[in-house]
Amino acid sequence: MSQPAGFTRLFPYIFADDADAYLTFLADGLGGKIAGVHRKPDETVANAHVVFGDTTIMVSQAGSELPATRQATYYLYVAHADAATEQAVAAGGTLRMAAMDMPYGDRQSGIVDPAGNVWWLSQRLKPGPY
Repeated sequence: MSQPAGFTRLFPYIFADDADAYLTFLADGLGGKIAGVHRKPDETVANAHVVFGDTTIMVSQAGSELPATRQATYYLYVAHADAATEQAVAAGGTLRMAAMDMPYGDRQSGIVDPAGNVWWLSQRLKPGPY
């Protein structure tokens, strides 16, 4: 078994009501790098790849047959939780939980993205396992 370069074995595939706007949030708000966008003849997003470090996620335009992803939860490691939180809010995310030190060694905040999904932005404070 194999997967394309840059893809982990399991990864999120998000369907968004406004995929173009959602891609902008992922890039500007969460620091993802848009690696490619394939479009349908009507120019809506058929499939886009967004890279976060060692993980690629996919995004497509939602429709009647494949409705928007709602209230999924994602855990994203970032270099600085406080700065990442500010960046995500400035790009249109809603603060769910301010950044705070957690008992398992992460500094973490919670952001709700424009599509209603929750992103836990976590900065690892100590080396090693939980």
